[in-house]
Amino acid sequence: MHYRRAWIPGGTHFFTVTLADRSQTLLTDHIQLLRQSVRDVRLRHPFSILAMVVMPEHLHAIWQLPQGDSAYSTRWMLIKSSFSRALIPTEPISLSRHLKRERGVWQRRYWEHCIRDSDDLKRHVDYIHFNPVKHAHVERPIDWPYSSIHRYIRQGVLPADWAGEAQDRRS
Repeated sequence: MHYRRAWIPGGTHFFTVTLADRSQTLLTDHIQLLRQSVRDVRLRHPFSILAMVVMPEHLHAIWQLPQGDSAYSTRWMLIKSSFSRALIPTEPISLSRHLKRERGVWQRRYWEHCIRDSDDLKRHVDYIHFNPVKHAHVERPIDWPYSSIHRYIRQGVLPADWAGEAQDRRS
């Protein structure tokens, strides 16, 4: 089966990448390992991370690829395989994965969306930063430690109480 992907050299893309077993908490339990996997791939295959949040069982990211480069799938394959190889194998592996010599850590596919304009980018950055609240992990986005919101606040792009009004309406 062939999936339609937007292969835009130098493009900006939003991703959702998920563990195979959504009841696991591997991504936050092994956050340093995930960070190292991303760092290692970025050294060999540069890209900018515009925004990112790591949840226990999934992550969202917005990447800007270098001009002339559209190989985000290679980057995800390398990140996922590096992270998986560093974990002690404890997950059940289906016959299909076993025959392909795959681990059962990640869902095979991921969601990709090509960012179209500055409004689309802002909506997706906001979605990323609000995601820990949406999933009831924290009351305020700033309280989630695995989010690029902290960089946005340090750089003065967002106030520390960003989404506070949304919290008040949610209560």
